[in-house]
Amino acid sequence: MLRPLQNIFRPEDYPDLLAGLSQPDDAAIWKLDEQRALVATTDFFTPVVDDPYEYGVIAAANSLSDIYAMGGKPFLALNIAALPPQLSAEIAAEILRGGADKAQEAGVVIAGGHTIQDKEPKYGLVALGFVPIERILTKGGMKPGDAIFLSKPIGSGVVTSAIKNDQISREDAAVTIEWLKQLNREAAGLAMRHAARAATDVTGFSLLGHGWEMAAASETGMRLFFDAIPLFPEAARLAAEWCFPGGGFDNADFYGAHVRFSERFSQDQQLLLFDPQTSGGLLFAISAGEAEACEQDARAHQVPLWRVGEVTTTGMLEVV
Repeated sequence: MLRPLQNIFRPEDYPDLLAGLSQPDDAAIWKLDEQRALVATTDFFTPVVDDPYEYGVIAAANSLSDIYAMGGKPFLALNIAALPPQLSAEIAAEILRGGADKAQEAGVVIAGGHTIQDKEPKYGLVALGFVPIERILTKGGMKPGDAIFLSKPIGSGVVTSAIKNDQISREDAAVTIEWLKQLNREAAGLAMRHAARAATDVTGFSLLGHGWEMAAASETGMRLFFDAIPLFPEAARLAAEWCFPGGGFDNADFYGAHVRFSERFSQDQQLLLFDPQTSGGLLFAISAGEAEACEQDARAHQVPLWRVGEVTTTGMLEVV
């Protein structure tokens, strides 16, 4: 995606573009002055749940997550929607209402947007935020020995795939859906308070794919502790039943050469870590000396957080 743009918009010609062309990241960042920068991102996708309101909520949370991953605070958004002409006005309104409610929770105003017709619904946001220059987070910057934290469980891809294929009940999927509706605001606050060195949000490229992007940008490796990685209820069962979305296989093909698994893991356990996520958690690195304080802070403020790994010098992702 970036390579053809780099041939037109040369990064060296845009010194105020602090993130966006030279290295892939979660959002673009434009320097406004010596103290503050603008963060800009966009994201949208097809429904992952049946309820239109919940779909809108999840899509908005997912879009805003990129701002949080860069250390920013979102303030303004625009709707992006592609809707089938036969879709009722009531359903369309529920999708937009879900997005608006989640934006309002985040302190964001949706000031308009654009809608086109398409065969399948698609919804998301263009989101803008501000970030202090000295507090910008990117995928690079990790150092060997840093602790790796994750703020949401893994496995939403297999769960939402099971929803589409009627392989899971509404009751069994409810816990996962509630997680997908949550903002990453509090997790981002933890990362910022404890001087995170690097961060990203775990979405379509999977835990391992996004982890590798961080390692590559930092010129390090990463060791993940499988038993410490939180999984959504039913995710392990659905993985064992091979209820994977196609994106999981694509992620394994693309990132697999950079990952080394211990022999004890089955194929479905391995593939579960390549599972594409929707509205996933923040993955961030903090110095080892600050890790315990971060965990104590998370407990004190009841922010979900798991210490799932450490930064290494191997140049690989290891799962042990």
